[in-house]
Amino acid sequence: MINISALLVLGLWCASAFAADSYPSRPIRVIVPYAPGGNVDISARIIAPPLGEALVQTVVVDNRPGAGGNLGASMVAKATPDGYTLLVGSSGPLSVNPVIFKNLPYDSLKDFAPISTVQAVPLVLLASPKSGFNTVADVIAAAKSRPGKVTMASAGAGTTNHFAIELFAQMAGVRVLHVPYKGSGPALSELLGGQVETMVDQLAASIGYVKDGRLKVLAVTTPQRATALPNVPTLDELGYKGYQASTLLGLLAPAGTPKPVVTTLNTALRKVMDNSAVAERFRGLGANPGASSPEEFSARIRDELAQWRALVKKLDLKFE
Repeated sequence: MINISALLVLGLWCASAFAADSYPSRPIRVIVPYAPGGNVDISARIIAPPLGEALVQTVVVDNRPGAGGNLGASMVAKATPDGYTLLVGSSGPLSVNPVIFKNLPYDSLKDFAPISTVQAVPLVLLASPKSGFNTVADVIAAAKSRPGKVTMASAGAGTTNHFAIELFAQMAGVRVLHVPYKGSGPALSELLGGQVETMVDQLAASIGYVKDGRLKVLAVTTPQRATALPNVPTLDELGYKGYQASTLLGLLAPAGTPKPVVTTLNTALRKVMDNSAVAERFRGLGANPGASSPEEFSARIRDELAQWRALVKKLDLKFE
């Protein structure tokens, strides 16, 4: 008697094996959910050519900006899970937007198959030269003497930068005045001019101002020191134990992508990230490059999402 279930399982296994053996047989599209020119777009364009070489196939970068990264992420979440439509996903659509947006058209934990991390960009606590702040202790002392008056800028309400400020103030036991801007550019201009005293920003966006001495960097927000700023202490080192905030970036496929295809992509991306020239380009942007297993990347997304959800709930933060 024919066992229908066994035949179905065999058929699925054969289809998966065939997909792995023949993959990739046509160009791969990598969706960047932001406009050209930013960190996510630049990162995608760094890895695309060598990834294509490793896969012996063309890898095309396709910018699909909109709704804070949600539009591009949703496109990939709903794409055919065959490995030919991928997402360069960052903390925005993966772990921040699910906290601040209601009724997202995707679930960042269920609708994607993580492939590998690519890099993490540390955030930095910056001070205007006009502020008089030379250390984190200076900022804390001022915040205690002027509760709610020390200005701390970010690239916008509901961004990783904003969450990092709230986490810092909570752990330090102080109140600061969060000043949100529409992007890092306007905030950095105001910081340079002394209109705001401090700022938390991605190192990739501000490293040029730090290196030429126009801004002071007081600390980095990752557990390890930034490779681009080895002499700058972490907040964890300065006594804020367990403090961690960064902008994570990696490659993802739609959920349901065959595991052999995910493995092929992971192996290829690891090869790319092992290339010293590629790693050096990321370090030049202020990023900490590094590949991971799909499981490690998935855990990072889950941990970030849990961290920011807990913070928003504890502080009862509201977003319009």
